[in-house]
Amino acid sequence: MKPLVLIVILFCILFSAPIIAQEQQVVVPYTLADRDRAILIDAKISALEEKMTVRFESVDKQFMVQQKQIDDLRTLFYWGFGMLFTLFIFMLGYMIWDRRTAMKPALQHASNAEENSRNLISSLREYSKRHPDLADILRSHGIL
Repeated sequence: MKPLVLIVILFCILFSAPIIAQEQQVVVPYTLADRDRAILIDAKISALEEKMTVRFESVDKQFMVQQKQIDDLRTLFYWGFGMLFTLFIFMLGYMIWDRRTAMKPALQHASNAEENSRNLISSLREYSKRHPDLADILRSHGIL
């Protein structure tokens, strides 16, 4: 029985503590000064929001200006690289054309020299038929 009484007393003490604490609370009324402070804080917050909006707009303008500059640079690079590639292709075409035109006279000159050497060899063969010492020289060089 003693433990039961102890439990009941402990139970009553634990549940009575919040009731006593609630009675001790003092209600503080909402005063005009509190209302004025709340209005002042609200006005300051509104002013800060407005300032932040203005600053964000100016930062957005700066970003737009920088983006336009980047776009202008990109366009400049496209034009520059386009001109360089065009110049490279032109130079390659010019080199091929120049090579072809430079080779034509050289090939013509080489074919004339070859024709002249054939004529000279045939002339020497004919002449070596009448002169045996020339025939021996031509045979030693592999011409006959």
